[in-house]
Amino acid sequence: MKRLQDKVALIVGADNRDNMGQEIARRFVSEGARVVIAGRDVEEMSRFAEEIKGTFRQCDITCKADLAALTAHTLAWGGALDVAVNTAGWGLTKGFLETTEDELEKITALQFKGPFLFFQAVIEAMQRGGSIIQISSATTQAVIENYAAYIGTKAGIDHVVRCVANEFGSRGIRANSISPGLTETPMTAEAMATPGVRECFVGRYPLGRIGTKGDIAAGAVWLASDECFMSGENLQINGGLLLRGNPTSVDVGAAIEKALAAKATD
Repeated sequence: MKRLQDKVALIVGADNRDNMGQEIARRFVSEGARVVIAGRDVEEMSRFAEEIKGTFRQCDITCKADLAALTAHTLAWGGALDVAVNTAGWGLTKGFLETTEDELEKITALQFKGPFLFFQAVIEAMQRGGSIIQISSATTQAVIENYAAYIGTKAGIDHVVRCVANEFGSRGIRANSISPGLTETPMTAEAMATPGVRECFVGRYPLGRIGTKGDIAAGAVWLASDECFMSGENLQINGGLLLRGNPTSVDVGAAIEKALAAKATD
């Protein structure tokens, strides 16, 4: 039997073609789950829901009414909710002193308030226990420059995950987060196409390569399955990055200059 056979899963943030949320959805379906996707891009969700033979609903994760409608849609379509995954996020790159109040409010809403409300909504809908999975970031422990607001909100919601696990474990609900490092996704494609960037980061990973969406999806399958006896934890799926830490901006700049210089002499 497949690992997620007959489970109903809800994945928020799977509205960008071939992003991490969509990869997780594909893996869940391959393991027997029925999947509901949610996000803001209706056209892309419609296309992808047809691909995976699932369903979708437009949803703003920061809106409590949207989340209530989303869980109601999930229960009406699937008859239950067993797995809830939040992959929504914003990779704000801004110096600490340059981060504006508006940006701070926006990222706090998306990466702290939104997940908090999402957890509340799905806990209410999980009548037979289940698994909640939050996508966090290795940067909460392997700090990188110009990501203070991003790191702070991701770290904060990691601790909320622990509180959820503690309070609702008696109902058979597990809650965990996953911390990728630099991962090949549409969001990082432009940065990793810059000469020297990939090579600079690869050297920080003991396993010798950048992470993939498939790596994260494999971890999500385990967390979603009945094989998992873990709750309140942060799963570090990043090739050992925490052993060495992220490169500094000086390291990255030097790597880019070196790569461009080598390219100019070819």
